[in-house]
Amino acid sequence: MSHAVPGPRQFRIRVHITALTMTCMALVAALLIGWGVIATYQRLGADARQRALRDTTLLAEQLRLQFAPAQVALGQIGAGQLPALADERSRLDHAAPLLAALRAAPVAASVYVAYPNGDLLLARSLAVPAVRESVAAPSTADMLLQTLSQQVDGTRVARFHFLDAQGQPLPTRPWPSHDFDPRQRSWYQQAWQRPGSVHVSAPYRFATTGRMGVTLSERATTADAVVGVDVALDDLAQVLATLRATPGTELALLHGNGEIVASTLAAPAGHTPLAQAQARATHSGLPVQFNTAGRTWIGLRSRLQTGHGQTFDLLEALPMDELAADARRRAAQTLGLALLLTLLLLPLGWLAGRALGRSLVGLRERSLRIARFDFTGAPLPASRVREVSELSQAIQHMGGTIAAFLDLTECLATEPQMERMLQRVLEQMVNATQSRAAAVYLPDAPTGALHRAALVGTLHTPLPAHIAWPIDAVHDQPPAGQLRLPLRGRQGNLQGLLVLEHPTDAAHDDAAFLQFTQRLSGMLAVAIETRQLSEAQRQLFEALIRLLADAIDAKSPYTGAHCERVPQMAIELAEHLHQADDGRYAAFRMSEGEREAFRLGAWLHDCGKVISPEHIVDKATKLEVIRNRIHEVRLRFEILWRDAELSAARGETTAPQLASRQQQLQDDFAFVAGCNLGGEFMADEAIARLQAIGQQPWQRNFDDRLGLSAAELRHLQAQRPQAPSLPAAATLLQDLPEHRVPWGSDRPAVEAGDPRNTLGFNMELPPCQQNIGELYNLGIRRGTLTDEDRFRINNHIVQTYVMLKALPWPPGLEMVPELAATHHERLDGKGYPRRLPGDQLGLLDRVMALCDVFEALTAADRPYKPAKPLSETLRIMALMCNEQHLDAELFRYFLRSRLWDVFAERFMTAAQRDPVDVEALEGLLTAPR
Repeated sequence: MSHAVPGPRQFRIRVHITALTMTCMALVAALLIGWGVIATYQRLGADARQRALRDTTLLAEQLRLQFAPAQVALGQIGAGQLPALADERSRLDHAAPLLAALRAAPVAASVYVAYPNGDLLLARSLAVPAVRESVAAPSTADMLLQTLSQQVDGTRVARFHFLDAQGQPLPTRPWPSHDFDPRQRSWYQQAWQRPGSVHVSAPYRFATTGRMGVTLSERATTADAVVGVDVALDDLAQVLATLRATPGTELALLHGNGEIVASTLAAPAGHTPLAQAQARATHSGLPVQFNTAGRTWIGLRSRLQTGHGQTFDLLEALPMDELAADARRRAAQTLGLALLLTLLLLPLGWLAGRALGRSLVGLRERSLRIARFDFTGAPLPASRVREVSELSQAIQHMGGTIAAFLDLTECLATEPQMERMLQRVLEQMVNATQSRAAAVYLPDAPTGALHRAALVGTLHTPLPAHIAWPIDAVHDQPPAGQLRLPLRGRQGNLQGLLVLEHPTDAAHDDAAFLQFTQRLSGMLAVAIETRQLSEAQRQLFEALIRLLADAIDAKSPYTGAHCERVPQMAIELAEHLHQADDGRYAAFRMSEGEREAFRLGAWLHDCGKVISPEHIVDKATKLEVIRNRIHEVRLRFEILWRDAELSAARGETTAPQLASRQQQLQDDFAFVAGCNLGGEFMADEAIARLQAIGQQPWQRNFDDRLGLSAAELRHLQAQRPQAPSLPAAATLLQDLPEHRVPWGSDRPAVEAGDPRNTLGFNMELPPCQQNIGELYNLGIRRGTLTDEDRFRINNHIVQTYVMLKALPWPPGLEMVPELAATHHERLDGKGYPRRLPGDQLGLLDRVMALCDVFEALTAADRPYKPAKPLSETLRIMALMCNEQHLDAELFRYFLRSRLWDVFAERFMTAAQRDPVDVEALEGLLTAPR
């Protein structure tokens, strides 16, 4: 409980007022008249200086408010993808941030991005008539995009792109003045030479509108480009007009170089009072007095600090006759009363006024500090006037309460961790309410009870750590000095319980105190609910990602757990790199946002496989299309066998000839069946034999159009309109027209020249969508996949990128699509789907690629290859590094850290974990150390 500090004997203020009124009235009037002239002029100068300080603060804040939206726009645009775009079309497609910045900052005259090759993308609002007239804008145009682009042949093309109010493009016109080079401008050079900070130019008049303003520029963080914003300052003249102390007061805002930015006069340059004030006044803000045009003036010059490297001066010229008009009038009115005062009252009035004035001045200063948002300060000295003393304590308490309330609000809004937020909020709540202790109880979902989550101070009437809800009858009525406030969310559901223990005095027993604490508890309940909802959404999103990864793994019995193993390996390797304190990766660190983005990208790296056909992903033999067609081929061999037997029965062949023919058929089918299994390599001789076997004739007696689905029949009729007459001759192995499925309207937009390709894919499409020709498939030289099959498998990474780019990723997670869709790129630029070169692949991209290859080589569940032993896997990866497929330095770190041993123990069979010679593997690497 707080106690009043003992002080001197106090009297009520009315006693002082009565005594002073009776004894000092005449003295005050005479004193004012006697030295009023000198004091008035001195006070006028001091007041003028105080006014100048206030005006300076106001103008500085006005400048910051005008610069703030522009600076926010610089940061957002510079951190986006627009600075990294290399061609005019993609820049126009992604110009929305520039237009949004113009709408969010009305003082911005234009927003633009300047590129290191001299290109420029500039957005300008057409709301100003002078701008619209200067560019001859169409009547329906609302925004203008100006582009300056360097073409392949070296020429520079400048265009005006007009947009209507709905953002739809209007006819484009050439930009006549396209000899402009942004790289020659000071704002570009300053931002380019000093990245990481915002640069503000000196004021100048914009060429298009004639408005006075400055340029803010900053080097982009995502690419080598400079982002700039033109900010108009001409509306500051209206602000200056509101700062006039008297009708004749003249003000001007000057830049540090002496140039007038804004003024209350139409033509201030040759005006005598302002010119005299500029010549005489210094930057210290001290007033100077001068005479001009038959009048006495007070001149002041104060410096404004905007925080952007530019300085401004506020120049003021105040006419003394207008400032002193009220003082002269009051002096004349009180002159008669001053003659009635007696000189005997001088000592008493002086002492009483001094005692009272000291306390009031202290209160005034403290009140002004609170008005200037300064809530700190030492306690005010005690006063003999009771009202003044009580007011001092109230102001002191008010400042502390406001400061604690602001800290509490900030904590509720910014602290992400529930435990730290609750602890800090309770500390500030105890200070704001002048309480002794506080505790917060949160519900426990499994039991339905409340458990204590935070405690500040010591409760004199404590509650147990776990309590039932609703509280039973024993504790239903809290003791005196204790509040128990249920914390309920927006929907009225229980979020917890606030227990507040306070002194039992009049202030805390007031209904206003209860209302105040209830409002604070409502803010706390909403903050708890918000964090719980955020955590629930995060857990739901995490579960959906795991669900998608598990669904992809479960889709194929041969790739089970691939989408689970790769993220575990990649995340663990990235964490090892993050924790490295020496070597090549000592400087590599991931922020929490980067770590979360990489984790999500790793788990989603194969989400596009949801569209991959299972019969291709699981294709274990060359003739497999949903089923293994080797059985159909075997039946044809059976037909040829029966034909040979019938020929011998009819006497057309001898028994030795029959035996020879049957043996040949056995050998040929064994060879064809062996070809169907696939392998590392198929020689030209085997291809030739396969072709020869396939040409053996047999006779078909049944219509092959019967029993087909409608889609199959349409495809067959399109490829072979006329059915052959039966019986029809056929070959043992066939490549028929109907075996080829052409690309239709669903042709993927992945080729570099395809105008539908907006995501930068660079892949080659096979001649047709699918080719199930028997000779074509059996002739696959390596593995079991045709070019068409391989494209449909590789297309999963295209779909991964397309699906993830379509999602509205929040700030900090924008790189998830790139992290998920680059693990098949190569350092030599021969990867897919975008053929990104090594300089465009970050370290985390390389980590994903390495872990994906390691898992693919060691996986024991692939239908088309046996699992590699550990030593062979690492040897193959070393050779892939030499071929610029993988990062050699990252692979060297992978070897030395022996993470491969950890992964092998976790994911590989015992038979695969053979001895590994790390030094021999490092010897295979040709990349420099």
